[in-house]
Amino acid sequence: MTIMKIKNRLPIIAFSLLTLLGCNNGKKTAQTNSEVTHKSAYETYKGTASVSQGLAKVETDNLFECERGRKAPMGTSTALDGTVWTVPAEVNFTDASFPFASDLYNQCTKVEYSSATAALAALDGSDIIEIDADGEVITAFVFADNYFEMYINGNPVAKDNVPFTQFNSNIARFKVQRPFTIAMKLVDWEENSGVGTESNRGNAHHAGDGGLVAVFKDAKNEIVATTNAKWKAQTFYTAPLIDLSCVSEKGSLRLSDNCKTEASDDGKAYYALHWKLPSNWQTNEFDDSEWPNATEYTNATIGVDNKPSYTNFTTIFDDSSKDAKFIWSTNVVLDNEVIVRYTVE
Repeated sequence: MTIMKIKNRLPIIAFSLLTLLGCNNGKKTAQTNSEVTHKSAYETYKGTASVSQGLAKVETDNLFECERGRKAPMGTSTALDGTVWTVPAEVNFTDASFPFASDLYNQCTKVEYSSATAALAALDGSDIIEIDADGEVITAFVFADNYFEMYINGNPVAKDNVPFTQFNSNIARFKVQRPFTIAMKLVDWEENSGVGTESNRGNAHHAGDGGLVAVFKDAKNEIVATTNAKWKAQTFYTAPLIDLSCVSEKGSLRLSDNCKTEASDDGKAYYALHWKLPSNWQTNEFDDSEWPNATEYTNATIGVDNKPSYTNFTTIFDDSSKDAKFIWSTNVVLDNEVIVRYTVE
């Protein structure tokens, strides 16, 4: 009877195995179709960047604590070609050897000057970074959305005090001979690592925007440089993208003007583009002649009219004789890591 029971169960067992195999095969087919679709979408991109998709692995939950400020996470994205990228950018915020700028207006530290004169009066000279012993002291006033690192002739002279928000402004002073080259890494920070988005207007994933305005003055209080379209600007991280076919390259231009910036509640489908920074981009020897010029943006486009870190200092940033312009790459919304350069003669 035992043998008969086993024989009678064989068809049932066989049917169960076939059913399981059928399910597994169906799952495998579904994965294959997904991979084909994904590959097809990836193949629409014909540019020089590495492409990643979806959220990054968060390595640092928050670089900086600030009351009513957004978290500033750091993550790593693995691109479809196997390369690994730090997002939103490799920065020196936690490197003690890279000097912080002085506060012009900072709600996070409660250092909130009403004028540039008051902010400068509080400095004792120890903040001045010496590049040339026989040089002149240059004072830079900087408002960056969100974060900057400044180099002069390849020397680190100042980094932003706040990586994300609250919005702040800064003073950087350095001693240098002319001509000198300003090189700045600019980062539009992201709340959602790897896809360039933040929570906004009811959506978990909403593209943010960047922007830099800066004024450089000599010891006579005369303006020697302002941000404008004469600067060079190149992008190295673009996101979020929902369709890779919308991006293009024309010479050194990395264009995403035709890309949609629709918000959503799910970032898994977003693509990001990553380009490697040149090893010597900070130096005055670097040849940026093939880089595109910076694009200028209005105050209204950047949205600074309600930010005292800017409006307290319009006599500096909006000087009637030499009005500094907000600059960025060609796309102030989707380009999240941008290098800008300018030589002061």
